[in-house]
Amino acid sequence: MITADTLPGMGGIDVANGVVGAVIGMVFAVLFQQPLQDGWFRLRRRSSVALRGLRSREESAPVWRTFSLGPLHTSALIVEGDGDSPISPESIHVQVLDGEVELPPDMAAWREEIAEESERLRAEGRTPLWNGPRYAVESFDVSRTALDERPEVHLRLRPTDYYTFLAAQQLDRRLSDGTTPRSRYLDPDDPLRAPAFLQCSFAVNIAVVTADDMLVVSRRSNRVRMAPGVWNSSVNEGMSRHIDSAGRSAPDLYAVSRRGMREELSLEPHEYSLDLLAFVLDVDRRHWSAHFHARLKDLTREGLQERMSRGVADRWEHQTVDYVPFRPAAVARYMLRADRVHRWAPLAPALFHLALVHVYGRTPVERAEAQAVRRL
Repeated sequence: MITADTLPGMGGIDVANGVVGAVIGMVFAVLFQQPLQDGWFRLRRRSSVALRGLRSREESAPVWRTFSLGPLHTSALIVEGDGDSPISPESIHVQVLDGEVELPPDMAAWREEIAEESERLRAEGRTPLWNGPRYAVESFDVSRTALDERPEVHLRLRPTDYYTFLAAQQLDRRLSDGTTPRSRYLDPDDPLRAPAFLQCSFAVNIAVVTADDMLVVSRRSNRVRMAPGVWNSSVNEGMSRHIDSAGRSAPDLYAVSRRGMREELSLEPHEYSLDLLAFVLDVDRRHWSAHFHARLKDLTREGLQERMSRGVADRWEHQTVDYVPFRPAAVARYMLRADRVHRWAPLAPALFHLALVHVYGRTPVERAEAQAVRRL
């Protein structure tokens, strides 16, 4: 057996080898450890950036998104207009086509049910459903002028009536083949395309601000058939084929707005300014709207209340009116209140946002809205 005792020089050699190995290790660490660490760090950083880039390339989002503000989500799609620049009356071209809207055969029976319900109410001495003449939206198109790129809006309408509108509102009712009007006729990825018989509603919505800077917010009456009890714009007026079309002329959206101001708030045209801010579509119910901002010249909140106390033509459509300081922070907080945030008519929050942008500019409004969301 060979031991260190039989080879007395072996212990010294091991010590020497250990010393040499330690020295070489120290030299290697000094020369190569830091560059290796730096290289590893760069590799990890580049890999992380590459992965983030890969994830961002893999993500996609629809071009058309409905209006939302923090927890407040609506089905209002702003199709044209941003609130900053009003749309002039000369830029709006309305055409009324011949031939009334016709429901498909399996939906026509729904309209007959509504007519029968109205007759039953009449026979019982109760208020029947008034079948007023309306317009359906055949198409909505926007182009731009060559020089200054102003919008040119082309709105094509067809005659229809309220019973057809009520039948078409049953978008999730089952048809004979098990489908629904929503699944059969609507494409969620192409929200602007829909048959005219599903778009039997065009209205104006107006954000009214008093002379002392108070925004008028109305709550719909529980007596109305569509969206009872929800909080809504200052004025909401549906376009009427009988009232808004003199003779065979096409309706004028500004004239419809002035009629709504008179019927719902007892205001005359010389008492306010009026700007068209946007065209908006409720993609869930297929309701089209022209969004306006109206500024009262002399009437304050108190003056408007006194005016309305002396009589309003359509008083029964509203059950409550709130007055909110027309400032970005105050309006944002109001829209996000716990007792409001889920009780809005779909088109109203976008209207108030656009009106604020029109008066204060986009940056201050979005900053105030972001702060209101963070403070929830």
